[in-house]
Amino acid sequence: MKVIVVFDIDGVVRDVGGSYRRALADTVQHFTDHAYRPTSEDIDQLKSEGTWNNDWEASQELIYRYFETHGKSRAQLELDYNTIVAFFQSRYRGTDPDNWTGYICDEPLLLQPSYLEQLTLSGISWGFFSGATRASATYVLEKRLGLKSPVLIAMEDAPGKPDPTGLFATVDLLKNEIDKSTIIVYVGDTVADMYTVKKARALSPERNWVGVGILPPHVQETAARRDAYAEKLQQAGASIVLTNVEELTPTKIEELIRR
Repeated sequence: MKVIVVFDIDGVVRDVGGSYRRALADTVQHFTDHAYRPTSEDIDQLKSEGTWNNDWEASQELIYRYFETHGKSRAQLELDYNTIVAFFQSRYRGTDPDNWTGYICDEPLLLQPSYLEQLTLSGISWGFFSGATRASATYVLEKRLGLKSPVLIAMEDAPGKPDPTGLFATVDLLKNEIDKSTIIVYVGDTVADMYTVKKARALSPERNWVGVGILPPHVQETAARRDAYAEKLQQAGASIVLTNVEELTPTKIEELIRR
């Protein structure tokens, strides 16, 4: 039985609790004149809606919602999206475009190259579909993990999740290694990731799609929060929820697809 595994990156390959999510909170705080800094729970609540995978758009939405609770309409605010993005990136990447010094430099890795080698040795093909920018995704995959030109569909290559276009594109890049009987596993940490699998299944029912949820580190601080997050992933379509991506071993994959 042929299997390919497609990985999300943020919250799966790298811990973005102190980087993307920190930059998001910084951005909302800045554009609300330091009146509101969203908590980790606030950010999770927004993302649980399944449509805020892009952290720039999520930042803007939280800014809008803050001011709406204080009687201001969106039209009154006249927020400039590009200005929001620029501020976010100044925190995430840093202010020097040629020498990144921002939060991205300190992201803990959640998997090691040896894990991917294990998949390859087991005959499992793999690639990446992420809402991160190509530069950010390439930074972690090639510079941090040392991968050589991995299959990658990033923000610039496809519409944002839960649109499955990028997932289809990743599969197409691996098409020499699959046929219609191939099991396609998408591994992600958000409701939007699981919705992506659902939409892929609806649009391409001739293929076998499996969603695997991963609990990002920031939700594992308490059992209650961990369990609540896992339940949301399962409700969104995850066939299984794991605490770390490396738990998705070849043996676990075989068990999963034979259910």
